[in-house]
Amino acid sequence: MSSILTNNSAMNALTTLRNVNSNLNDTQTRISTGMKVNSAKDNASYFSISETMKSESGMNKAVGEGLTLSKNSVATARLGAETLVDLAQQFVDRVAFAQTEGVNKADIQKELESLSAQMSNAVKQSSFNGQNLISDAGNGSTATSARTVVSGVSRNGATLETTNINFTTTNLETVVTGPGAAASDDSFANIDVSDATTTMAAKLTAANAFLTAATGAATDLGIAEKQIETQQDFLSNLTDRLDSGVGSMVDADMEEEAARLQSLQVQQQLSTQSLSIANQAPQNILSLFR
Repeated sequence: MSSILTNNSAMNALTTLRNVNSNLNDTQTRISTGMKVNSAKDNASYFSISETMKSESGMNKAVGEGLTLSKNSVATARLGAETLVDLAQQFVDRVAFAQTEGVNKADIQKELESLSAQMSNAVKQSSFNGQNLISDAGNGSTATSARTVVSGVSRNGATLETTNINFTTTNLETVVTGPGAAASDDSFANIDVSDATTTMAAKLTAANAFLTAATGAATDLGIAEKQIETQQDFLSNLTDRLDSGVGSMVDADMEEEAARLQSLQVQQQLSTQSLSIANQAPQNILSLFR
């Protein structure tokens, strides 16, 4: 039956054209943004997961930046400690030389005082961003200090927890200048080879003990620095994996979208032609009345 009031063919063609236009708009949006999931309405599950993973990636990047500051402080302290070890080795060598009969111990003492001053300067100058991990400024009056550096964030369901790197720093100022009031042989600065109140062997033993303490402090800092560097590398790789996982869920396949765009453009042209033909059908009824 033909009707001039209801054109079913035109309505079907119009519905098809609307669907094609809607799909074409979606495809153009994906091409322009590069994303197939722009909001929760596109894919609620993927949107929720991707936002959570983006949050974790952002936290890891923030922690990584914090680790950079911590590593620089530790690296600076390690450099100071290693410099102190080198000077301390020279100090011990000169004390050992002072054991020889007939040498001028007063001249050797001048060398020791110079080395002690250099050690003190190395400790005090080993500061990064106002933080010195091997001096009174970093450790207070204590010989050692426990340190904690946040190394990452772990998720257990809806609960977030931090992971830490723990290490110990040593106040090397007490090794160089002593804990306070001067006392015989209680630090490099107080070892006097020209003073006969204690034996030369005892002075050498004390100097070697201070060298051992400085070496231990440098070793601890080196281990801590390596831990931090390893964690930084892990966080960097982990962040890359998270970003890649997010991309695989929400990024548009541009080759697929390009092919779909061409297909929809052809469908749009055909739907437009179909609608045009359907709209011409009522005119054919006029020929029946001629």
